[in-house]
Amino acid sequence: MVSYQSAMKHLLRIRIFLKPYMRQILLTLLMLFIITALNLIVPRIIQTVVDDGLTRRDLRAIVNSALLLLGLGLGSAFLSLINRYTTEWIAARVGYDLRNRMYDHIQHLTFTYHDHTQSGQLISRCIEDVRSIEKFAGSAVADLVKFVLLSIGVIYLMAISNPTLAFIALLPMIPLIFMTSTFGTKVGKLFFVVDQATGDVSNRLQENVVGVQVVRAFAREEYEIKRFTSANQAVFKSWVHVIDEWSKIMPTTAWLTSISVILILWFGGQMVMDGTLTIGAIVAFNAYILMMAEPAQQLTGLVNAGGEAAAGAQRVLEVLDIEPAIRSAPNAAKLESLRGEVEFRDVRLNYKDEKTASLNGISVKVESNQIVALIGPTGSGKTSFVNLIPRFYDATDGAVLVDGVDVREMDLVTLRKQIGIVLQTSLLFSDSIKANIAYGRPDATMDEVVAAAKAAQAHEFITGFTNGYDTIVGERGVTLSGGQRQRVAIARALLMNPRILILDDSTSSVDTQTEKLIQTALDTLMEGRTTFVIAHRLSTVRRADLILVLDKGQIAERGTHKELLARGGLYKEIHDLQLVDHAKFAEEMEEIQIGEPALDDDSHVIA
Repeated sequence: MVSYQSAMKHLLRIRIFLKPYMRQILLTLLMLFIITALNLIVPRIIQTVVDDGLTRRDLRAIVNSALLLLGLGLGSAFLSLINRYTTEWIAARVGYDLRNRMYDHIQHLTFTYHDHTQSGQLISRCIEDVRSIEKFAGSAVADLVKFVLLSIGVIYLMAISNPTLAFIALLPMIPLIFMTSTFGTKVGKLFFVVDQATGDVSNRLQENVVGVQVVRAFAREEYEIKRFTSANQAVFKSWVHVIDEWSKIMPTTAWLTSISVILILWFGGQMVMDGTLTIGAIVAFNAYILMMAEPAQQLTGLVNAGGEAAAGAQRVLEVLDIEPAIRSAPNAAKLESLRGEVEFRDVRLNYKDEKTASLNGISVKVESNQIVALIGPTGSGKTSFVNLIPRFYDATDGAVLVDGVDVREMDLVTLRKQIGIVLQTSLLFSDSIKANIAYGRPDATMDEVVAAAKAAQAHEFITGFTNGYDTIVGERGVTLSGGQRQRVAIARALLMNPRILILDDSTSSVDTQTEKLIQTALDTLMEGRTTFVIAHRLSTVRRADLILVLDKGQIAERGTHKELLARGGLYKEIHDLQLVDHAKFAEEMEEIQIGEPALDDDSHVIA
C-alpha cells in the first residue's frame, strides 16, 4: 500500500485543476480574511461592553456596542453566504473538469489497458473518487483556511493582550495538533482501502447488471447475492475502521477545549483578583477560545475529508498518469482518401502477459478492392489479425501498412474514419435507432440513414416499430433481437462508406433468410472497397478473392476456394467438417420454411 505522504502529494497535484479559477479563489480568500477579521472584533467589543458599559453603567456604550455587533453579524452573514456559494461553485467546476478529463483520457487508453482493468473500478474512480475531491475542494478547504486565519488572529490578539495567559490557554492546543497530524496519517491509508473496496462493489454491480440473463439462466441469484454481500461487507468494515479512529479523537478535541476554558478561568481569575487583568479581558479570552472551539472540533472532520480526497486523488491520477500507448504520431500522415491496399510485413503480436504469440510471422499483401476471407479454428488469430488494421492494438514486431504507409505513422482519426467495422458482438447504445446508425456520421441526412438501413435489410423491421427510426433501444440494444442488432450495426458501418470494411462474423446472429438478404446487399456494397471477412459460412468464403487459413497465429494456407480445395490441406478439413455441414443445415432449414410464414430471429412474424 502506498504511503500517506504519497497520497498527499497526489492531492497537491490536483491544484492544476484550480488554475482556471484563480480569480474566484482570490475572491473567496479575500472574503474569508474579511469574515475572520469581523469575527475577531467581536470579543474586543464584548470586552468594552463589560469594562466600560456594565462596570461604569454606561447605557449609551452598551447600545452602541449592541448596534455594532448587529452590523458586524449581518455583514459577516452576507459575506459568508457569498463565500459559501463561490467555494461550492469552484468545487463543482473542479469536479466537472476532473470527470471530463477522466472520461476523455479513458477514451484514448489502449484496448490492452481495458482488457486488464475492471470497468467497475473505473466507474468508481470517475464518480466516487472525484466526488471526494470535489467535496474537499469546496467547504473543507474553505473551513480549513478559515480555521488557520482565525487561529493566527486569536493567538496574536491574545498575545498582545496578556502573553502569560495566552501561553497558558493555548497549551492544550499542542497535543491537539499532534493528535490531528497522527489521525491524518492513519485516515489517509484507511480511505484508500475504502475506495478500493467501493470500486470492487461497483464492479460486482456492473458485472451482474450486464450478465443478468446468464445469472438467471443458471439460477445463480443466491450465489451472486452472496458475492455482492461479501464485497459490500468489505466496504462496511473499512468504513468502521475509519469511524473507529475518528471516534477516538473527537471527544478528546472537545475535552482539550474545555481544559483551555478552565485554565483561563483559573489563572485569569487570579489575575483579576490581583488587579492585573480586567473582567472584560477574561471574558474576551474565553470568547476567543470558544471561537476556536467549534473549528477545532471540526478540524478532525477536515482531516477526515482531506484523507478521503487524498486517496481519491491518488486513484484518479493513477489513471490520468497512464500514457496512451497507441496515439497519433506528432507528424502523422493524414490520408483523407485511401486506396485500400493493406500489407502485413512479418507481423508478430503478443498480448500482455501472453507467453505464446497470437500472431507470428504474418506476411500478406491485399490489393485494393479485394475481398479477403479469414478462417481457422477458434483462437487461431483471426480477430487479432483484423484488430491490427485500425490500430486497436500495435504489432509487437513487424509492420502493418495501409496504402504503403505504416499505420503507426498515420493519423488515427482519419485512418479509423475510413474503416467500417461490424464486430461479432454488436453493441448498440441506449439511444434511437437513427442515432445508432448515424453514430460514425452524426451529420448524415435522414435519407442517407434510411438508405443504409435498407441496404442492411433493417428498414422493414425498423418501420414496424411505433416510433420507427426514433425508437429508443435498451442498453446495449437488448430490446432488439440478435439479428436486428446485427443489421443495425451493419447499417452503421455502411453509412460510413469506408474504403476498408471489416466484418467479424457479421452474419452469425441472423437467420438463413435474413443472411441471404444481407449477403445480396453486401455483394454490391463490397464493390469498390477492400473487405476482410471473418466467417464460418461457405457462401461467404466462396466469393472471396483470397482466403487466409490461420492456425496457431500463422497463415497455414492461402489461395482461392478452388485452389485450397485442390490442395487437400487444413482448408479442406474445415470445409468438409464445418462449412459443408453448415451449408447443408441452412438448406434444410430453408426447405422447412417453404410454404410457412417466415419468422425472423426474434420470432416475430414477417407478413
